[in-house]
Amino acid sequence: MDAKTMVTSMLAVADIRIGGDRPWDIQVHNPDLYQRVLRQGTLGTGESYMEGWWDCDQLDVMFCRAIRAHLEAKIHNNLPVFAIMAAQTLFNLQSVARATMVAEQHYNMDNAMFARMLGPTMNYSCGYWKDASTLDEAQNNKMELICRKLDLKEGMSVLDIGCGWGGLSLYMAEHYGAKVTAVTVSTEQFAYAREHDTEHKVNWLLEDYRSIKGRFDRIVSVGMFEHVGRKNYGVFMDTTHTLLDPSGLFLLHTIGSSTRKTGTDPWINKYIFPNGMLPSPVCIGKAIMGRYVMEDWHNFGADYDKTLMAWHQRFEEGYAEGAFQCSERVRRMYRYYLLSCAGAFRARDIQLWQIVLSPQGVEGGYCCAR
Repeated sequence: MDAKTMVTSMLAVADIRIGGDRPWDIQVHNPDLYQRVLRQGTLGTGESYMEGWWDCDQLDVMFCRAIRAHLEAKIHNNLPVFAIMAAQTLFNLQSVARATMVAEQHYNMDNAMFARMLGPTMNYSCGYWKDASTLDEAQNNKMELICRKLDLKEGMSVLDIGCGWGGLSLYMAEHYGAKVTAVTVSTEQFAYAREHDTEHKVNWLLEDYRSIKGRFDRIVSVGMFEHVGRKNYGVFMDTTHTLLDPSGLFLLHTIGSSTRKTGTDPWINKYIFPNGMLPSPVCIGKAIMGRYVMEDWHNFGADYDKTLMAWHQRFEEGYAEGAFQCSERVRRMYRYYLLSCAGAFRARDIQLWQIVLSPQGVEGGYCCAR
C-alpha cells in the first residue's frame, strides 16, 4: 500500500477526505505530504501546514474528528516522539537553568500580537464562559471565580506564580485590595506588567518560583504548571507548601491530560511550548499526597474550545488590521496551534482543571464556588 492510500484510509475512519468539498476536508498541494506524515507524524503534519503543503477550511473541526478517531495513535511511533520521550525520561528539561526557554521562544514574542489576540485582560489561559457571551466577559469571570475560590479578603498577601502579563495580579489588587507578589521568568511579560501597573499596586519579580522567599495567605498559579515537568512536581508542591500560611489556600489552574503522557506533542514542543508536559490526575495526586488536603477539583475544559476560537478570531482580525506584523509562516503556525488545540479540547482529549488545596484542611469544610 502506498503512502497516499495509507493516509487516505486513516483519514476515512474520521470521515475526513482528501480533496473533498466539506470544510473539514483536506486540500493537498504537495504530494510529498503523505510520506512526510507517515515518517514524521504530527511534527511533519504541522510543519508541512506551516509550509503551505496542505490546507483545511476548518482545522478545528478536522482535528476534533481526527482526535476522536484516535488517528494520532496510528502515526505515533516515529523518531520525533521517541526523542521527546527519551529526553523527558532521562533529563530534567524544566530545571532552573532551562526554565526560561519557553519564555524566550514563546512568551517573549511581540506584545502587540498578544495584546490584540488576548484583549484588555491579557489573560493567556482558559476563560470561564458561564453567563458570558464575549471573551472579555469570560476572562473577567475566570478572575472573579479564582478570587472567590480563594476566599480573598482585603489586605491578604497573595503570591501569583507564573503571572503572565499581570492581568490576574492587578485584578486581585484593584478589586480585592490584596497585597500581591507576582512572579514570571519572561522578560517581556515582566516589562509589560510593570509598565501597565502605573500605581505600583503589585510587587513584580523576574525570577524562578524555586527562589521565592516569604510567607503568603494565598497562592495562585494559572497556566504555569504545564511548564513544571513531572520531575519537579514534588519540588513545586514543597515550595508552595513552605510559602503558604498553614491556614491559607492554594489554587492551581492547569491544563491536564486524563491519561499519563511522556512528553508532549512534537510539533507543540518544537514551535509553541518547549519542554512542556501535561500533568495527569495521578501525577498531581502523588504530588499533593502528604503535602496538601485537596479541597476542590473543578474541570471546565470544554470552555477552552470557546477561548481558543475567540483568540484565533482576534489574531486573524489583528493581522488583517495591521495591529502587529508576522510572516505568513508564523501566521499559519498560530492558526494551526490555536485551532488544533480548540479541536483537542472539543474532543475532550485534554482538560482544564482548577484545584484548590489547603495545608491542613479548611475547618468545617471548604465551600466550593462555581
